[in-house]
Amino acid sequence: MRISRYPSLSYLRSPSNQPSFAACLAVVYLNLGSSFSSLRHRRIDSDHFQKNATEYWNKFYQRHQNKFFKDRHYLVKDWGHYFSDDDTSSKGNVALEVGCGAGNTIFPLINAYPNLFFHACDASPNAISLVKSHIDYREDKVNAFVCDLMNEDPCDKILPSSVDVVTLVFMLSAVSPGKMPLILESLRPLLKPNGCILLRDYAVGDFAQIKLHEKNRMIEKNFYIRGDGTCSYFFSEEFLSTLFKRAGFKIADVHVYCKQIENRSRNLSMNRRWIRAAFSSPGCSS
Repeated sequence: MRISRYPSLSYLRSPSNQPSFAACLAVVYLNLGSSFSSLRHRRIDSDHFQKNATEYWNKFYQRHQNKFFKDRHYLVKDWGHYFSDDDTSSKGNVALEVGCGAGNTIFPLINAYPNLFFHACDASPNAISLVKSHIDYREDKVNAFVCDLMNEDPCDKILPSSVDVVTLVFMLSAVSPGKMPLILESLRPLLKPNGCILLRDYAVGDFAQIKLHEKNRMIEKNFYIRGDGTCSYFFSEEFLSTLFKRAGFKIADVHVYCKQIENRSRNLSMNRRWIRAAFSSPGCSS
């Protein structure tokens, strides 16, 4: 029996006519191996999209402005203990958000922790403009600047060993796997000895990966190009842990969690999978 190169999900549908999570994940892994034979024909496209990533993200923020992503208030609950400080002290923690976009991470956290100071960088000038036009933007609370960490040294904008917390929220997935170590290498000098990196991103088997795979958008294992030219990688716990270990970081926590989201207007069930992790700096004593 011959298996088609990109089989349909139809034979794995649940009674509600939606693919179950197990079925989706099975199809992803079934297709991964057979898809690699086409990669050599798509390398040029992959290089093009990565070299022009800033242009595509700039167009993304020009088109959507600050209306695409919702403010991430849930981070206060998930990561609040990393940002909280002694209320009696006038000096709070210093954080850096890499790939800050329109500020959906930094402003909820600043509002929750008044003593927190945020550096915020993004490769897209349009994204930085959105941050600076936000109603809660204040220069004494946020230092927003354009920076592409794959080509620029953030130490030109931020003092070494001055950052308590770095946040990577749906940012590292936009970078090709081969370039991810460059990002971590550029961040390491910024962290204080007891500093940490907090990450939230897409996990292998996510609904978005299933849809991209069905559209034959894979350019590398777990790495895809969206229709608007932006890219997305889907992490496994093993890959992410190995990536940070090799960069010299210590693993504090890595966890994949799932949530089924119902879109009643479209009669659609989406099995979403995210990965959440915390890594301590190489100089951390704990």
